[in-house]
Amino acid sequence: MTPGAGGRGSLLVCTSAGPARCAPAAENELAAFVTLTNVVTSDSWILLDHERNRVFQQSGPNDWGSYPGSSVPVSTTLALVGFVGLCLLVGAVGGSITARAVHHWYSTLHAPIGTPPNWVFAPVWAVLYVMIGVAGWLVWKRLGAAPPLRLWGWQLAANALWAPAFFGLHSPALAMGVITVLLVLIGFTIRAFRRIHRTAAALMIPYGAWSLYAAYLNAGFLLLNQT
Repeated sequence: MTPGAGGRGSLLVCTSAGPARCAPAAENELAAFVTLTNVVTSDSWILLDHERNRVFQQSGPNDWGSYPGSSVPVSTTLALVGFVGLCLLVGAVGGSITARAVHHWYSTLHAPIGTPPNWVFAPVWAVLYVMIGVAGWLVWKRLGAAPPLRLWGWQLAANALWAPAFFGLHSPALAMGVITVLLVLIGFTIRAFRRIHRTAAALMIPYGAWSLYAAYLNAGFLLLNQT
């Protein structure tokens, strides 16, 4: 008795004629094992490909959500709305903080050369937030929640902190520190995106350029309004 494929026992009889009689049975056992291995391997690759396309889903008892079962797959269109919506939400929160200060504290500051009219900021940032969201979505669609997308999330978090620091706390110095970190994160994000999706990286470049301009304005307000 020898172990067969899948752990089942199979009878292998050797007669007095010698090992030659055992060869056909052994070959059959080997062929069955190879076939089973190929099926398991094929199923594993299908499972891996399926898991790669399962986004924001639970796949085990320790994952988010109820168990057993899994959440409904998120469509690419719904994901795009989520990415862009998140960025616009960050902009809306920052805009509400800015609106409360722009006609009072901000209007009393000495502005550096090249400061644009107040009405320019809202439409420019709206366009940039849409581009940031699309860039993140493109990378997500290709790789899922990979490290480059985490960088994207960190730069968005730094972006969300700038308006509270500058307009909320009336602190150009603190805001200067925030925007410096933001510029570094944007640079790392663009570099990471370039290796994955050139269009996504290109969509982040105007955002980086505008943030660099904002850093100049921030530094100007800091230097011109020291008490």
